[in-house]
Amino acid sequence: MRIWRVAYICIYTEFKNLLNINRFQISFQIQKGTRKRDRMRKRLKRTKGISSCTSPLCTDRSTFSWYEQDLWTYIARFLGGKSLVMLGVTSKWFNSVIMQDCIWKFACLRDLQVPDTGQVSFSWSKLYASAFDGSHSYMLRQQEKHIDWMRIGAFSFDSEVAFLSERMSPPVKIPKQEIIDDILQSCGTCLLREVKTGIWIADLQLVRCPVCDQEKCEGTMQMLDARHIELFLSQGYQDGSWGYELVGSHEIKKRVRGAYGAIFDFKYLTSKITAGVFNYKSWIGKANDFQPKAIIALHAVAVNTNLQENQGILIKYHTMRAGAQGEVVSIRISQQLL
Repeated sequence: MRIWRVAYICIYTEFKNLLNINRFQISFQIQKGTRKRDRMRKRLKRTKGISSCTSPLCTDRSTFSWYEQDLWTYIARFLGGKSLVMLGVTSKWFNSVIMQDCIWKFACLRDLQVPDTGQVSFSWSKLYASAFDGSHSYMLRQQEKHIDWMRIGAFSFDSEVAFLSERMSPPVKIPKQEIIDDILQSCGTCLLREVKTGIWIADLQLVRCPVCDQEKCEGTMQMLDARHIELFLSQGYQDGSWGYELVGSHEIKKRVRGAYGAIFDFKYLTSKITAGVFNYKSWIGKANDFQPKAIIALHAVAVNTNLQENQGILIKYHTMRAGAQGEVVSIRISQQLL
């Protein structure tokens, strides 16, 4: 409107000055002024008004490009894994942008809800796929013994010591015995050393009882199954050279209310971060609820299933190492009714 007002004033002033000349000149000048005004209108139609002005940095729309790497890197932070894959296959340019390791690292940590634990041995895109493609530890071996499974979540080990427990209450004292079976019999807990640090993924497995070598049993048992995030990508696991080893077992020959198992990073055993795991009344469910329940914290995971009348329970602890003398890369705690 301001531009139009200036244009009107200019035309009016010019017309007023022309009143002192003859009619022919006035007529000529009016026609000339009209042509000028028409040209000015055309120019004004191509000019944006104040209400739709653009940034001085983007006045030339012809230079804008949708192929801005920084823009799409930022957009990728809000996309899930499936959407990232779909975007990456649209063109070579998008594939080169989306397959950056930083994008998949952000997506993996975000979806697993864990902090960055440092360097990893595989690309984050492969780690994301192994964590979210529906794979579990019974897909490669012992498939005939597997019934069902449930993803609990992810946690992390900052230290190389794991604290394993079959009791819901926090430990009064930390066991110091070296023989795991002795520790389990006396305390119901044990320490496991040489654990691989980093991100761990926890699942709840439902398997057939023959896997626990108990005769005349056709029932099922639950298993807390935790593994390092890199396990499924490791050559030793894929070729079957790494296997599970029984490291301890414990029988409770009396009625138990629930099948409980927990894994803690020993460094955070008494921390407020894991205090919620020991507050079992807030998550195990009511006495008549026999569905499995689980809880996960930044450095701990636990499961519990309320049991009906029973004569006791057998708890077994299995570990998988990365080679004969390697680090512990997987932990299993199984519970079976006697």
